[in-house]
Amino acid sequence: MDKLISIIMGSRSDLETVQSAMDLLKEFKADFEVRVLSAHRTPEELEKYVEEAPKKGTKVFIAAAGGAAALAGVIASQTTLPVIGIPIETKSLKGLDSLLSTVQMPAGIPVGCMAIGKAGAKNAAIFALEILGASDKKIHSKLLAYKKSLRVAVKKIKIAR
Repeated sequence: MDKLISIIMGSRSDLETVQSAMDLLKEFKADFEVRVLSAHRTPEELEKYVEEAPKKGTKVFIAAAGGAAALAGVIASQTTLPVIGIPIETKSLKGLDSLLSTVQMPAGIPVGCMAIGKAGAKNAAIFALEILGASDKKIHSKLLAYKKSLRVAVKKIKIAR
């Protein structure tokens, strides 16, 4: 079966953040797989995985990393598929280091960078679905319903005076 979305984390500790993306993709019944591969500690394995992923049906990569956060850029340098980066919040700089590492790509190596942390992870999943939804009517319809549910939830908010 095709794994349309490939989520790669630089470390097992990134799972706490990435879980919100995984939960949303499950809610959409999207086909995805999750791997832990480091741009620094397992560069050869990462390169091999990125090269083979399209053969398994991958259409979009989501890369979550903290600190130096080279993962998304390394993936983007090895593929023409879209890469979405999730900067992981760090203790020392609260994720600003991860954000800057993910967003500051050289010309020709694009990475779509989301917000730091769990909100960014959830948005990465939505963005990946939007990319796929551009050519998949079923995903597109689910996204329309999801966005409508967000609007309805906001409209239901009542503030007591």
